[in-house]
Amino acid sequence: MRILVLQFFLEQNSAISSPQLEHKFYYSERTTLYRTLKTFETKALVHKINDGTGVTKYALCESNCKIEKHTDIHPHFYCEKCKITTCINYVSLPKIQLKNFKVFTTEIIIKGICEVYNKVA
Repeated sequence: MRILVLQFFLEQNSAISSPQLEHKFYYSERTTLYRTLKTFETKALVHKINDGTGVTKYALCESNCKIEKHTDIHPHFYCEKCKITTCINYVSLPKIQLKNFKVFTTEIIIKGICEVYNKVA
């Protein structure tokens, strides 16, 4: 199952939610898919994305991501027309230092209309 899920991720151009995986692999148990996602996240194969929709999405990590600490520090774009979330890997986020605070992660979600719908508009 892990190989099938990984192949599915490799075929995608956008982030994937658990319900999308469950739909694709309807013949698999939900628990198996959940464990697969958690294993992939632990092994730095995928990272979690909270795009503000209330449904956690997952996308493949960059090749330099490490098991000890995810290094996927980039913004994500959520298209309000097609409802797809995409990693914006070509933009790096600065490391944010806050006085008297310890920062673990930084998340930036950019919302708007993707290039496909922008051409139509």
